[in-house]
Amino acid sequence: MKNYFVALTVVAGLFVASCSSDDDGLALSTTCADGIMNGDETGIDCGGVCEPCENGIDTPDSYTFTRDDANTVSFGGQTTRLKMGQELLADFNTPTNTIDDLVGMFAHVEGDIDFEEDDLNVSDKSLRSKVAASADYFSTNATDQALIRADLDGFLNTQVTEVYPNWEVSAVAGIAGQLADGDKTRYVSADGLEYNQLFAKSLIGSLMTDQMLNNYLSTAVLDEADNVANNDGDVLEEGSSYTTMEHKWDEAYGYAYGLNADAANPNADLGADSFLNEYIERANSDSDFEGIADDIFNAFKLGRAAIVAKNYDIRDQQAEIIKGNISKVIAIRAIYYLQNGKLGLAGETPNYGSAFHALSEAYGFIYSLQFTRKPNSTDPYFTKNEVDAFLTDLLDDGDNGLWNVESTTLDSISEDIAARFDFTVAQAAE
Repeated sequence: MKNYFVALTVVAGLFVASCSSDDDGLALSTTCADGIMNGDETGIDCGGVCEPCENGIDTPDSYTFTRDDANTVSFGGQTTRLKMGQELLADFNTPTNTIDDLVGMFAHVEGDIDFEEDDLNVSDKSLRSKVAASADYFSTNATDQALIRADLDGFLNTQVTEVYPNWEVSAVAGIAGQLADGDKTRYVSADGLEYNQLFAKSLIGSLMTDQMLNNYLSTAVLDEADNVANNDGDVLEEGSSYTTMEHKWDEAYGYAYGLNADAANPNADLGADSFLNEYIERANSDSDFEGIADDIFNAFKLGRAAIVAKNYDIRDQQAEIIKGNISKVIAIRAIYYLQNGKLGLAGETPNYGSAFHALSEAYGFIYSLQFTRKPNSTDPYFTKNEVDAFLTDLLDDGDNGLWNVESTTLDSISEDIAARFDFTVAQAAE
């Protein structure tokens, strides 16, 4: 599918030089004069031969960057948080857990025994501390930050106080319990909400997307303090092989690819986690959006190469491509699950288990829309107030939340989301 983001990626791709490079696989220069074949004639080290190019950036085939033969890519903190999230989700549907068990995994304190993996227990990282914590959206917005964190706390609490006690009860309108969904069993609240899905999909926006788009890819973070001067001078973080700017870009990358078996070539192994990685793969597998995974990965590669080449205009162009495409993935999946839920509710004998599972996923992706980012803008695609209004409509068609939701409501929300993007409800619903 041809779209704005693909087109922008192609334009950016035209700037990639075929310059030969130094031992690290990256061009040493940031400019090449058009038509000049010999790098020596312009004082540019292109190994003696430089093809005509605009910016001298040589992008590697994989997300592999080195300095003096040492790896400069590092995103261990992101991998740790993804692992914490995976284990929390795996334990969500264990009815013997207490609220302290789930909160311990969400708001981990260094040294507490909250996880099966010892490395997670000794970590000073936590999920909750990074929820709604971006520099661009929340550094001066403590009110919304507190509300958002309270929402996710509430999802955990409702699972323990409302769903767990009714684990063996058949759910009906107004009563929490279990619902059949083929060979699976879904566990829902009195409103029909499956809280493990709400939590997981809301975390995609409030943590992974917010940190990626509105924090680590923000110029406020990339260019903070002396970052530009230090990157220009190859001044490395103490005890590390990378500059601060390189590391910040890598941390954004880690929230998408931190659990891939081969993180340098993640598109061969998409679906490695239950968060952004999985849904990049899901969107890419739809023929209408085929190629979006490459658009995201290639923008990450070129942007990182641009940092090494000290070309911050190209870096920022790639950041905007990533912002638009990650936002698009969230919108696609919100509509997909709204329409999937509508199908489950259709007919004389609705499949409530299947429908509520899909609509709970839709709820989480809708929630995540407030953390998206319009390219070349400081704004999300949808404000918190707009998102809250969608969720109110989803649950308040009548009493008992999803049990009485109307298909017209699901279509209306779907159309409103699609209208902000360059695709249709029908395309996203496939």
